[in-house]
Amino acid sequence: MASTPSRSALRPFNILEAFCEARRPLSLSEIAQSTGVPVSTCHTVVHSMEQFGLLYFLSSREAYPTRRLWDMAREINAHDPIATRCLPFLTALRDATHETVILGTRQDDRVLYLLVVESGQTIRYSSRAGAFKPLHSSSIGKALLGALPDAELQAWLQAHELGRATPRTITSAARLKDDILAARQRGYSITRGENVEDVMAIAAPLRRGALTLGLAVAGPLNRIDQNAEAIAAQLLACIGEIAF
Repeated sequence: MASTPSRSALRPFNILEAFCEARRPLSLSEIAQSTGVPVSTCHTVVHSMEQFGLLYFLSSREAYPTRRLWDMAREINAHDPIATRCLPFLTALRDATHETVILGTRQDDRVLYLLVVESGQTIRYSSRAGAFKPLHSSSIGKALLGALPDAELQAWLQAHELGRATPRTITSAARLKDDILAARQRGYSITRGENVEDVMAIAAPLRRGALTLGLAVAGPLNRIDQNAEAIAAQLLACIGEIAF
């Protein structure tokens, strides 16, 4: 398992998140209050970000991120080996199912969302790339656990406490194992309000060589449940079409 990053290493990202949430220029004291970082430490980090060209000051008090972040993100996104190959297929799956489509990977003991193509419907499952979800209560997580060899799956179940995300979360290792084995048999996993209440998701592993990802379709529980078989078939067909 990877070590937890230090608080100091995360502070520039905390500051950027503060601007993202505020959607306006911020003073040093506002940044410190929003991030929980002491003002003196915040001053040092902000100064470093300014020197690197990531922040600029509109006045002696207020700062804001520069366009360098946008340019860097655009270049990174344009050459993402997963996004460039998978995004057209995920978009087509979203259009076919009219529901949100998510591509995720395992990072330590969580699912990390890599791509989220949201449904255009008013009532939909909404998330973003970079979000983390539990392995045991998310559809992608269960699909990734199901892709493990039996011995590794059993070892994982024995070593981890299954926290309750919602009243429907499976917190028994024996029940979760049965659920995962059943998903293996049918080719896809299902969550019904186990990670987010009133949200249902269908997911399957996407294996290409040594790489295993998880692809899911998620939306309001009642709407997905009514079309579960058709959505599962569309999901598996999409996985069959994706080539790395």
